[in-house]
Amino acid sequence: MDIFSKNKLFIFFIILFSHNLMSMNDQNRHLDESFQLDTTYFNELHEEFKRGNHGYIDSFLVIQSEEVIFEKYYEVDYSTLTKERKNEQRNIMQKNYGDLATAQYNYYDPEWHPYYKDTKLHTIQSVSKSVTSALFGIALERGEIESIDSEIYEYFTDYEHLFDSRLKKSITIKDLLNMTSGIKWDEYTYPYTNPLNDAASMENSFDWIEYILSLPMEHKPGSKFVYNSGITVLLSHILQEATGLSVARYAEKYLFKPIGIQKYFWKKTPTGLTDAEGGLYLSTKDFAKIGLLYLNQGVSGGQQILTKDWVGLTMSPGVSIEDSDRRYGFQWWFVPYGIGKEKWIFSGSGYGGQYLMVIPEYELVIVFNGWNIFDTERPSIEYLSSRVLEAVILNK
Repeated sequence: MDIFSKNKLFIFFIILFSHNLMSMNDQNRHLDESFQLDTTYFNELHEEFKRGNHGYIDSFLVIQSEEVIFEKYYEVDYSTLTKERKNEQRNIMQKNYGDLATAQYNYYDPEWHPYYKDTKLHTIQSVSKSVTSALFGIALERGEIESIDSEIYEYFTDYEHLFDSRLKKSITIKDLLNMTSGIKWDEYTYPYTNPLNDAASMENSFDWIEYILSLPMEHKPGSKFVYNSGITVLLSHILQEATGLSVARYAEKYLFKPIGIQKYFWKKTPTGLTDAEGGLYLSTKDFAKIGLLYLNQGVSGGQQILTKDWVGLTMSPGVSIEDSDRRYGFQWWFVPYGIGKEKWIFSGSGYGGQYLMVIPEYELVIVFNGWNIFDTERPSIEYLSSRVLEAVILNK
């Protein structure tokens, strides 16, 4: 054998050895991981969704470390399902609101819910609030908003007369972000299809800002959590006043395009304000991109979209909620999990079953879209997250 052949043989063995060594290292890295996912549990939940065990579910997506682990979609004939209720709800709305009643806030109208027209864009309802929160982090970094401790009345010159008390004048942007404004509001006693629900009444009024600010104060700002969709409408107005762009346009420019969201729809109020409290529609995968942004400390595609400080502030468990073990902060929910419920799932939650969950401990982003507004079982975010967490197998 000549020297050249010997060299080739030597190189071959070096390459083979290196390959085996890398394979061993990869295997060791896998074995060193503290957990793994058993997707059998996801399949079990998927089969239950197919059988209709949990009402009307439209999509179920699990992403771990940027990789899609599980992805399923479900066909529901909403046109047939809502046929009678659509007209019934329309009559109720017209009776109570007259010409102000619109199809886009008739939750039984299949042209608007849960999908926008004939697209794959699904309503995310109140997770629109969570998306809006991210825009405040961007505006703060860009210097368009000086501080979240700023009092909000400065942004409402056309509504100055409605700030009729010292308490109302002391409301800050942070109070709005944490739902601790102190404004009297009832969104829980009656369903969203009932005119006695403040959110429903607001959505069928002409000037939403006037509706909210006309209400009296009930608590000192910052002292008590009261869920109030009107609060995010005020945030929409503030962002528009501060930046000169609507929430939708600002999101498109500084959030959606940078993270790869190209298609969306966002409702407007009768006065042209972006409906930041519940009007955003996204595809399931684009919905997940919002969660991935927070999981990755505000980075997407190598670009810092949200500052680490803002992400850290937002993902810190927020204010306590009376008679609940959940917390709330910066337009996001915190759902406890773990043996002693000492850990938190960072989550967005929207009417009808729109859930976006971020579990940093396991590098997970989970999305559920559905439309459980009918007389069916409505799985809670606690239930669905517990089912997903069953798939986590801790390595010893």
